[in-house]
Amino acid sequence: MKPIALITGGSRGIGAATAICAARQGFAVAVNYTRDVQAANRVVQQIAAAGGQAIAVQADVADEAQILAMYQTIDAQLGPVSALVNNAGVVDVAARVDAMSAERIRRMFDINVLGTFLCTREALKRMSTRHGGKGGSIVNVSSVAARLGGPGQYVDYGASKGAIDTFTIGLAKEVATEGVRVNAVRPGIIETDIHASGGQPDRAREMAPLVPMQRAGSAEEVAEAIVWLLSDAASYVTGSNIDVAGGR
Repeated sequence: MKPIALITGGSRGIGAATAICAARQGFAVAVNYTRDVQAANRVVQQIAAAGGQAIAVQADVADEAQILAMYQTIDAQLGPVSALVNNAGVVDVAARVDAMSAERIRRMFDINVLGTFLCTREALKRMSTRHGGKGGSIVNVSSVAARLGGPGQYVDYGASKGAIDTFTIGLAKEVATEGVRVNAVRPGIIETDIHASGGQPDRAREMAPLVPMQRAGSAEEVAEAIVWLLSDAASYVTGSNIDVAGGR
């Protein structure tokens, strides 16, 4: 029986690349999406065309009821998850902190932090030996913004990812004896459409000179690190945060 992986925000960018890579490594994949069912279905079709198994499952990770319904769907159609990638996240338009609305900050933390906590909580109920599970692996997608801070652009995003770094360390220690490994990756400047959603579609190209390797990374390069952490090849790795940032 194939191990089952849930990839939140799996319809595009790093999430889509991770879903495809995980399927290639033998996982049955639940591709979570919020609104764009066509994009999620394209990922599922690509996996199926290569001989893999995947389903698309809708849920806004900022909404607890939708998360619970998503897990029920995955339980029914695939089975209990043994791998979780907390990839769903948002950025916003560049702004200083003194120009940010409470609504913007709340949305940032609801999706990037609360969503990660709640998706993880439900995964642990299925993975942890404390709950009768067989173990599993969780990978949180952080950002180098967690240590760079995002000044003048998105300190709120950087702060939300700083919370993810702390969450990763604490949870890894909390469940280390329960068969569950918890790690994170910190992508740097990656060529995905998340920059366009923040109003800066050319950001990856423009920021490339700031990267020691002098180029933006690809979603696939991040996905390879994530799927390695999910795999048994990383069996003694927990509480780690791997930078995939070209040296930045």
